[in-house]
Parts: sequence; C-alpha cells; structure tokens
Amino acid sequence: MARHDVIIIGSGIAALSLAAQICEKMNVLVFTKSSREESNSILAQGGVAAVITEDDDLSLHVNDTIEAGVNHNSEEAVQFLVDKGSKVVKKLIQEGFPFDKDLNGNILLGREGAHQKNRIVHAGGDQTGKALTSYYLNRVKGMVELKEEHMVIDLIVTQGHCVGVKAVDQKGERNEYFAEHIVLATGGCGALYSYTSNQQVMTGDGLAIAYQAGARLSDLEFLQFHPTMLYVDGYCKGLISEAVRGEGAYLVNEDHQRIMQGLHKLEDLAPRDVVARAIFQERKLGKDVYLNVSPIKKFEKKFPTIYSMCQRNGIAIEDGLIPVAPGMHFLMGGVETDLKGRTSIPGLYAIGEVANTGVHGANRLASNSLLEGLVFGESLGQCLLQEPKGKRDHLIPSNTVKPIVVHKIKLPTKNEIQQVMSLYVGIERDEKGLKKAKSCFETYINQSSFWDINVNEFTIEELEIRNMLIVSYLITKSALQRKESRGGHFRLDFPSKDNVNWGKVKVVHSNETIKSKVGVG
Repeated sequence: MARHDVIIIGSGIAALSLAAQICEKMNVLVFTKSSREESNSILAQGGVAAVITEDDDLSLHVNDTIEAGVNHNSEEAVQFLVDKGSKVVKKLIQEGFPFDKDLNGNILLGREGAHQKNRIVHAGGDQTGKALTSYYLNRVKGMVELKEEHMVIDLIVTQGHCVGVKAVDQKGERNEYFAEHIVLATGGCGALYSYTSNQQVMTGDGLAIAYQAGARLSDLEFLQFHPTMLYVDGYCKGLISEAVRGEGAYLVNEDHQRIMQGLHKLEDLAPRDVVARAIFQERKLGKDVYLNVSPIKKFEKKFPTIYSMCQRNGIAIEDGLIPVAPGMHFLMGGVETDLKGRTSIPGLYAIGEVANTGVHGANRLASNSLLEGLVFGESLGQCLLQEPKGKRDHLIPSNTVKPIVVHKIKLPTKNEIQQVMSLYVGIERDEKGLKKAKSCFETYINQSSFWDINVNEFTIEELEIRNMLIVSYLITKSALQRKESRGGHFRLDFPSKDNVNWGKVKVVHSNETIKSKVGVG
C-alpha cells in the first residue's frame, strides 16, 4: 500500500497553492483526472481581486463580496478571504510574479462587476489563470508526485476518519493510496449543464465521493451562470471575461437596444446573476444578445485569448459585436468546511470551488475565485505543517478490498443529464420543473443497486455519469428546499427584485436566509 503525508485530489490553483506550501517538508501525492493543463484554473481569464492600493480599503472589498452574495455569506469567512488575499497578492508581487503593469511599472488594476474599486490584477491580459498555474507548477516541480489521468473514485473511511483513496487510471488499473491528510480540490460541476465555461471533466466527482463518504454538503442550489459565453451556431465556445465589460463593452439585443440600462444601478457591471437573467430573458423572447466591444481600443492586445477564440469561430472583432449567451460557471456551495479547510470527516479537507466556507454566499463576486484558491490553499498548508505526524497510522487498514458485488444498473447519457439540468435546474427554476428533474434522477438513484454497487465494476465514463447523477439530484433537492429567490438561485414561483427593476414582477418571497443542509452521510 502506498503511503504519503498528504494526498491532494485536483491540480487547479487551490491544489497547487497548497502543494507549494508543504512540498518541502511533507510527502505529497497529487491526483488529476485529466492532465495538469486541463484545470478550470487554467481557463480563468479574469484576474485576482485584492486590496493592494491606498485608495482602496479591505472593508470595501468585504462589502462588495457580501452584497454580491446577497447577504448569505459568512462574514467571518469574507473577512478572512479579503485580509489574507491582500497579503497573498502582495507577496506574489514581491516574488516577481508577472502581473500586468503600465509603462511606468505600476500594477494595472481592472474593475469587474459589483466592485466599487479598480482592484483586479491580471497577467497576460486575459491569461491570469494560466500564468498562475504555470507559476505554481514550476514551484512544485520535482517536489511532489503528480499522477495524471488518474480518477479518484472513492474515499477510504475507517472508524470515522478518512485515511485514503481509491483511484483508477485510463487503462482501468485500480489502486489504493493512503495518507495522513486527504484534500479535495476537485473544482466544480459545470459539466452537468449543456452550456458551461468549465472543462468537460468537471463532473462533480469531489462532491459525489464526499457525499458518499458521509461528509456534509450545503448551499448546492447556488449556481453561478456566467452571462457572457461566446455563442456560435447553437454552442457555447468559450468564456468572454467580465473584464471586457469592465473596459467599457456593453450588452445589446439584436435590435441594438442596451439591455442593462435601467435594470440595475451598475448596469452592465451588475452582479453576474442579474446580468445572466437579463440575457436569458431576452433569449426567451427569441432575441439574440451581443456584447458591443467597439468602445475598447486595441482589443486584441488587451484580450489576446478572447480575440483568438473569436477569430477561430469566425467572429470579426472589427464589427464590434460578439454573440453571447449565459453558461454554468461556478458552484457557490459544496463540501462544508471551516476556515482551515476541515470537513465534517476527520482527515478529509476541501479547498477551492468544491468547498463551501460561506465566503461566496448566494453569488460569487467576480475575481474572488482565484483569490479563494490562493488563500485557502496557503492557509490549509500552514495548518497541515503544524499537525503532528503519524496520528492516523493506526487507522490505516491492512486490507480494504470488499467482495465483488455484480450489479448492472441502467444509466443515462451525459447529454440526457445535461438536458434535464439545463431545462429545469438552470438560470430560472420553479417547483413544477424541479420536481420533474428530481423524479427523473430518482429513476436511477432509487434503483436498489445504485448505492451498494462496487465501483470497481464501472468504466471511467460510467463513474462520471454516476457522479453527475448524485450531484444533480442533490442540487435539485436543495433547490426545492429553498422557497425564495436569492443570488444564483432564482425561483419563478418565489421571485425577488434583488435591487433590480424587473418591471411587473411581483415580490412574494421572504427575505429570511435559509441555510440548506443536504447530505449528512
């Protein structure tokens, strides 16, 4: 049996930030389901939000985060994120990380939706995630064991403690690995939806295996749909960063009417849930929506990744209009943790998008995502370095192999799951649609053999589908429980204005904050 000090599941910025903190003093094994170049972090075009100038203030960043989160945040977690985030970014600057600068050598600061100040640092224009990932990969190179193309399919829990994982490679070979500390850094679940900014490998695996192990999950109904995905011939081709609107671009419908004017005080830089719903409503009326980028000079230099993506898909930036549609982007809820990343299961931790610290509330503030990964990765690393070694050695079993249980169960296709989630558990929901989705998922979930099968019988594709079913069911169940509209959870049968001028929409919901609790093992 392979033993390590720490096993990290995932290779995005949260995972790498943690690995960089501990790799000199601890034996670290990192699993990634695909390759090190396929995390959501690499795709992140937006920058990192942090207070680094004298004309900004930590309290303003805190307020912006909580206002975007519609007062569903943990204020303690937000304070922690903002304070630690400022220090982490300043340290990166001191270390020489190549954030974009002006001709005088000053760090360039952008503004994105719902921010009061220009506080977004970028690298390579719209390649911040790629630059940060490369930076941290270089820091841990040769100092951690990295297993690519390995999917963790189960957590090993003994006497209530998580002590290891089961993993399978692309050839189907399965092995068990044990460690003092097991860390989930698997990202979100964008692949549950037809339109998403996420990598297609984001099938909610970390959420599913944590739930099956008995960990507590919460706030799964809060899903952020990014307003502006490049939309071509019925498909979303990639993300158009909110930073584009921060530079002056604005949204128009096919009649060239600005759709955000008069809808929200921040107009095109309103919180993402508001902008996504506005675009969604235009599209329900049969109207295409475009991002007018004509106010931005030298677009190809400021946003090289987006410019190249548009060129590849036949969109001429010179015409000034980029066709857009919303796509699933980020999960605000997840595996419940404290500020040190500890879950409800001793020995199991979660950081990044898979975790729910309460920092994002009902809707994540723009560019707080990479910040979260940096902050909580480093924070957990400092915590683990202080832990005594060997305290769980006695819990590691000599043999965890279970008798083979042969059950062939019926599974849907990924596309079928995506269609149900997009239709009934998307940007707008109601009780009727949610119950339809729940019933659909229960067709599979309620099979007597669904929960007691041996995962060794499944192909990787089947394992992903099973995880998608589990997470889709939990999200739908959570969305049914919350009878209000708040942030990324919008119920047509319980609508809310959310400081938005939605015209004749009748407000019938309560402002009471309800913390959903789903999945107590």
